[in-house]
Amino acid sequence: MKFKLNYLIIPLVVIAVSVIGSFFTNSGMEWYDTINLPTFTPPGSVIGAAWTVIFILCAISVLIVWNKTKHDKVFRMIITIFALNAFLNVLWSMLFFNQQMIAASLTEIFILNVTTLALIILIWPRSKLASSLLIPYFAWVCFATFLLYNIWQLNK
Repeated sequence: MKFKLNYLIIPLVVIAVSVIGSFFTNSGMEWYDTINLPTFTPPGSVIGAAWTVIFILCAISVLIVWNKTKHDKVFRMIITIFALNAFLNVLWSMLFFNQQMIAASLTEIFILNVTTLALIILIWPRSKLASSLLIPYFAWVCFATFLLYNIWQLNK
C-alpha cells in the first residue's frame, strides 16, 4: 500500500488549528476568569476534552472526504468550506479570548455554525460516515453559541 501524503498533512493542519486556537484561548484566560458566566458553563477540562474529540472526528471526516470521494467541483467546495471553517474556528478564539470582543465573537460563531452545517449537508450524499462525524462538532458549536449569548447578556 502506497503512503498518501494527505494522511500526514490533514492531521497536521487540524493540529495546527487546535494549537493556534489554544494559544488565543490561553492568552485570554485571565480576562475570562473575571467575567460573569452562566451557571451551566462546563469546566475547562470538559471543554478541552470535547474539543479534542471534535478535532479528531474532523480530521477523520476530512480524510474520508479526501480519500474516498470524487474530486470534482463539489469536492473543491467542501474542501474550501473546511478551510474556511478552520479559519473561523481560530478567529473565534482570537475574537473572544484574545480581543475580549464578546459581541463580535457572537456574530462570528453564527457563521461558524453555518459553515459546519453546510459541511454536514454537502458531505452527506458522498459519505454518510464523514458527514455524521461532524454532527458532534455542530452540536457543540450550537451549545457554545447558546453559552456565548448568555455570557454576552451577563456582561453587557
